[in-house]
Amino acid sequence: MTGRLRVGVIGAGIADLHLEAYAELRHLFAVPVLCSLDEARSRALCERHRIADYSQDYDAVLARGDLDVVDIATPPHTHFALARKAIAAGCHVICEKPLFGSLAEVDAMEKILAGTDRRVMPIFQFRFGRGIQKLKRLVDLGLAGEPFLTTVETHWWRDAGYYAADWRGKWATELGGALLTQAIHAHDMLNLIHGPFAEVFAAAATRVNPIEVEDCLSLAVRMTNGSLAALSVTLGSRKEISRLRFCFRDLVAESNTEPYGFSRDPWRFVAGDERHQRRIDEALAAFIPAREGYARQFELFHAALASGGPLPVTLADARQSLALVTAAYHSTRTGRPAALPIGEDHPLYRSWLPERA
Repeated sequence: MTGRLRVGVIGAGIADLHLEAYAELRHLFAVPVLCSLDEARSRALCERHRIADYSQDYDAVLARGDLDVVDIATPPHTHFALARKAIAAGCHVICEKPLFGSLAEVDAMEKILAGTDRRVMPIFQFRFGRGIQKLKRLVDLGLAGEPFLTTVETHWWRDAGYYAADWRGKWATELGGALLTQAIHAHDMLNLIHGPFAEVFAAAATRVNPIEVEDCLSLAVRMTNGSLAALSVTLGSRKEISRLRFCFRDLVAESNTEPYGFSRDPWRFVAGDERHQRRIDEALAAFIPAREGYARQFELFHAALASGGPLPVTLADARQSLALVTAAYHSTRTGRPAALPIGEDHPLYRSWLPERA
């Protein structure tokens, strides 16, 4: 039986939201140490969340020997090396998005884990909003019907202040732009509801800020299940919205437009006739609400370790997400549609970074 898990949190930015979730789940998790190079921010987090120890030495944190889990919430280019060290130290790993910087690294981690009993869970906390979970329930019950088209809008605003952090906006450290960093959660909803991607045709531009990576994109996607998707991303929208709209033969599901709360309620579920609408409404009435976001993902992570069951988000899920990214970058550079799945023979399998990076 798995008791209360001891977590070492690495990073002091988005990690604040992780710490709030662990506090909500204090019966399942304890956080004895925070590790980050940003001392001022880290000290404040330690005080706010009552974390006993602060360190700038990752190796020393791993050498403590009292941690069950390492939670990596650092800039993207550090993720793989930190995760590999944590596994070698005998810890499970939770890792923020984007998980790693290539499909090759995801596959390498699969091989590393194969020789251990440790597990790695990528972060995709938006999967656990009640709105998207209601849609998943309807699809699983067979009430949605044949999928036709999905539209996904990630229209946010980022100005020079956001890029004041020296690792942002650069290929070598952020590993990509709006496609990889801002839109990755909304695009993961396609994977959650429709499964794998089959083909991507993408165009990208850098128009909003003087950065290396893209901040505007449009993508036309063909899913393996035959449905199509139109994805638009910009960091130049003064009115920030996120919106998902799923069109099925028997149902249209539409999210709210909150930029950072689009997977939560309220969602609209509209059937083609009154009789089917009653079926939809009855299925939704039987929906049992659970925690959302990070707290729900971490709660399910604990349950998976206790039972030996599947993780709530897997390396395979992260691989699908990064396959979309890889294909999209390939398409933007070739001017042609890019096919999936992507294997070792693909020119961007080991890295999608441009040569100049």
